[in-house]
Amino acid sequence: MAQSRKSLISLQDTPYYHCISRCVRRSYLCGYDRISNVSYEHRKAWVEKRLLFLSKVFAIDICAYAVMSNHVHVILCVNKSAALSWSINTVLKQWHQMHRGTILTRKYMKGELLSDSELETVKSTTEVYRKRLFDISWFMRNLNEFIARKANEEDNCTGRFWEGRFRSQALLTEKALLSCMAYVDLNPIRAGAATDLKNSLHTSIHKRLTSSTSKNKSERGLMPFKSQRISKNQRGLNFTLHSYCALLNNSIELLDNNNENTKPMENNNKIELIEMRKPQWAQIIKNFEDAFSFAAGDTASMQQFKEHTNRKRMAKQKSAARCFDPF
Repeated sequence: MAQSRKSLISLQDTPYYHCISRCVRRSYLCGYDRISNVSYEHRKAWVEKRLLFLSKVFAIDICAYAVMSNHVHVILCVNKSAALSWSINTVLKQWHQMHRGTILTRKYMKGELLSDSELETVKSTTEVYRKRLFDISWFMRNLNEFIARKANEEDNCTGRFWEGRFRSQALLTEKALLSCMAYVDLNPIRAGAATDLKNSLHTSIHKRLTSSTSKNKSERGLMPFKSQRISKNQRGLNFTLHSYCALLNNSIELLDNNNENTKPMENNNKIELIEMRKPQWAQIIKNFEDAFSFAAGDTASMQQFKEHTNRKRMAKQKSAARCFDPF
């Protein structure tokens, strides 16, 4: 049974969420269809461009993303405090970049004279928009509906492009966040569509590595690393781009060595930066999405999330404890 989004999102526990959207029937509607000999590869650029645009409109940052042939991964960080600090003008300006708004909000932004009752209506409407601008469901809605319309227009058809709902996983600790980022950025390599980070097209790591020749300049729309310049009130990831790339490259070796001749991994052999044993790390970078359910973190954070979302049980908590609990 599908669960309500309120039971999957708890901003008091974490602002970080891994979201996955899949095409209907998992068809190759974004990639190359060998049966019909038709390429839809250009649609990946649509998704990537839209993602980066939405991150500049919403009070939601993107930590990582990967646009695949039949699904999209994105890790979002909700910045609720930023949205609550925005003025009426800022909220309406942001919202009007995506939607027309109302007659009154458009008049207000044009500086036209409004009555007291009309101003009150504008204020109440603004508060509705403000909440939507830090709402993950509204972010994903503005992504998926936009892409579906463009794809259906191109195909001259109607109907669903995406499955009914996107899946979300709460990332409750920094280890869970970093693990999920690695899983997302390694998607093309794991699927055999790329061999290294530089040719992992339509991923956040590819965008970060190719966006600028300046190592200290972050790609606008992506949450910056600790080593990059951060503007006022902007959040940053608590590790450097260099250390993150080293982690990914070490992980690629684990993926490449997944064959019968691979030597057994020693339990006391840890992966640098993440401080996790290799068997657990190999499980994560190959199967994060299914290894955890609607939340990933250590035992303490999972129990807290359970209480705040009024759950009776936490699915796959043992798997999460095995990966994220201290040794």
